[in-house]
Amino acid sequence: MTRDVTVASRLEGSVRVPGDKSGSHRALLLSALADGESTIEGLSAGEDVRSSARIVGQLGARVTPSGSSVSVVGPPEGLGATPEALDCGNSGTTMRLLSGLLAGVAGTHHLVGDDSLSRRPMDRVAQPLSLMGARVQGVGERVCAPLTIVGQSHLRAIDYTVPVPSAQVKSAILLAGLRAEGETVVHEAVRTRPTTEMMLRQAGVDIDIDETHSGRTVRLRHSRPLARHWRVPADPSQAAFFVVLGALHPHAEIRVAEMDDAPERTGFLSVLLRMGAQLELTRSAQGLGVVARSSDLTATDIDSSEIPSVDEVPILAVAAAGARGRSRFTRMGELRLKESDRFAGSLALATSLGCAVGSEGDDFWIEGLGSADHFHAFEIDAGLDHRIVMSSAVAGVCGRGARIGGVETVASSYPNFFADLDGLRA
Repeated sequence: MTRDVTVASRLEGSVRVPGDKSGSHRALLLSALADGESTIEGLSAGEDVRSSARIVGQLGARVTPSGSSVSVVGPPEGLGATPEALDCGNSGTTMRLLSGLLAGVAGTHHLVGDDSLSRRPMDRVAQPLSLMGARVQGVGERVCAPLTIVGQSHLRAIDYTVPVPSAQVKSAILLAGLRAEGETVVHEAVRTRPTTEMMLRQAGVDIDIDETHSGRTVRLRHSRPLARHWRVPADPSQAAFFVVLGALHPHAEIRVAEMDDAPERTGFLSVLLRMGAQLELTRSAQGLGVVARSSDLTATDIDSSEIPSVDEVPILAVAAAGARGRSRFTRMGELRLKESDRFAGSLALATSLGCAVGSEGDDFWIEGLGSADHFHAFEIDAGLDHRIVMSSAVAGVCGRGARIGGVETVASSYPNFFADLDGLRA
């Protein structure tokens, strides 16, 4: 599906982006593992989270929408295997986290995904889960889907250092560790989003979290999560599109409602502030609020350690395209392993806007045009990647318009994105 995005003369208003995808997936899984009824408020309505909800239902949990919240009842005897295929759709988070959960559920499990997900490597979770006693088989050396997982009701605890920063790999090991004998220990040299370990602690799991320098060590003992009420904050990676929109557009003031304020999730704000973005930040019990106003942006250097998930890099590439000077993005190889090759996609988008770009190894640079007023009108195929779609839409609204192919993929994470975007037109 193709969509034309037109320029907006002025943008103003407020937006609350969907519930955090990371928190939504984990709230569903922890609720399904618990004995009893949990409620989840603010659950993301995207297709990725729907995949997780559907699968825990197949495994024996009862998932019921109830007004603005969702009820999840975990079976007293625990989740069980099913001969049915467990379809993760386009969601890498669903597949990787479920691999950890299913490692501790006795029986044979079959995980499948769409064409895009089936190209994404799962070896990083397969290796530690195999060390814990589960069997994980997939296609090729990178263990791509479809996956067959033979789970065990009693796993071995491991002491594991995650080789490449990944909250999903860490989370898979911790979820498996719930059913492991002994103490499961996960070390990360670069702190990634702490959503899993914080939510495990909130669910009463026997867990310790130790932060040292730039890293973190998590220690977890055999536990079962408790049923509870979850409130999912707004998703920072979705908020990033509107924060950049407000800073980049020449006539804008956009308020983004409360989002998760974990430092590992909000690195994009530090980058934008360094670029000269006019941002007003307010913190409350509900999370972090941001007001973004039209700004004169200057180039900066951005390292992946500032944004461990690298999810916000495509929209920061748009900010770099509208800045004065050359922005450098370093150690960005992980972008190649997302829903599409976002390394190439970010450069293609900046090129479409009229920027000079270059790359070497896992680094790339973008020569900014000094203002969104200098963007070209452009046409792009987003490669069924929701973040490339939304980044392209922001660029089109701020510049001279765009024609974007593959826009239907925003349903995976942010079904109302274009409605919220149009609602800001003044």
